[in-house]
Amino acid sequence: MADFTSNFWPWFIGITTIISFIAVLALIRWMTEPGKTDDDPQTMGHTWDGDLAEYNNPLPSWWLKLFYITIFFGIGYLALYPGLGFYQGLLGWTEIKEYESEVATADKQFAPLYDRYQNQELATLATDTEAMKTGSRLFANYCSSCHGSDARGAKGFPNLRDDDWLYGGDPNTIKATILNGRSAAMPPWGAVLGEEGVHNVTQYVISLSGGKADATAASAGGEKYKQLCFACHGVDGKGNQALGAPNLTDKVWLYGGLPTQISKSIATGRNGHMPAHKDFLGEAKVHLLAAYIFSLSNEK
Repeated sequence: MADFTSNFWPWFIGITTIISFIAVLALIRWMTEPGKTDDDPQTMGHTWDGDLAEYNNPLPSWWLKLFYITIFFGIGYLALYPGLGFYQGLLGWTEIKEYESEVATADKQFAPLYDRYQNQELATLATDTEAMKTGSRLFANYCSSCHGSDARGAKGFPNLRDDDWLYGGDPNTIKATILNGRSAAMPPWGAVLGEEGVHNVTQYVISLSGGKADATAASAGGEKYKQLCFACHGVDGKGNQALGAPNLTDKVWLYGGLPTQISKSIATGRNGHMPAHKDFLGEAKVHLLAAYIFSLSNEK
């Protein structure tokens, strides 16, 4: 991939394009053979049905002019816009500038819509039906790719409709999560525990949520848990929202609750990342989005 983005390719594209323009112009000039008239026709030497001959006549002038117009249009376009690879064009156009211009236009048009909600309390705003319709569209555009169109999440992406929250489900905490993002890290313990130790801690974790576990292995795993895990998940396994450490006593599993899935989490660790949306969406949109997500987990 590094070779593909080297300086060779922009020059390759640009030079190939320029040579192609020159070649097309030369080909058209050569094929038109100016100077022929109807009084001096030339044939290609092919005859059918006795007297049906193939003539070598020049293109009609209007047709020839169309060819030249398209060629010079292409040259003019490449002079103004980037297309030659190594040359950025006289206008300095880029996709980023175009995107930023469109976003600025959209923000100017729609900013008043979001600003009118910004000073409302999140819990109150969550009961505003019209506001939540706008919030649902924000969610569909910016959140559904990870959390699903129904907000019920997927493996590694939390369900936003239940009452199980890694960092807290009150309106202000939800807003802070969207604004600033979250980065969680479950360290890998495989090298420390070894295969048997991972198995034992897995059985203990399963027992915390009332699952069927090997009592002997769970007892041994409980001792390891007290040494390595309680600092984040708590002595009782109920987690710590200040750290984003999940509750291990319920039956809500971010990466799956099967023994093999729990073992993998313990052995290799997990790294979850929620990107910050403050700079991307702005606080007014985040405010409305936070109210919408709060409403999802408090549906009656």
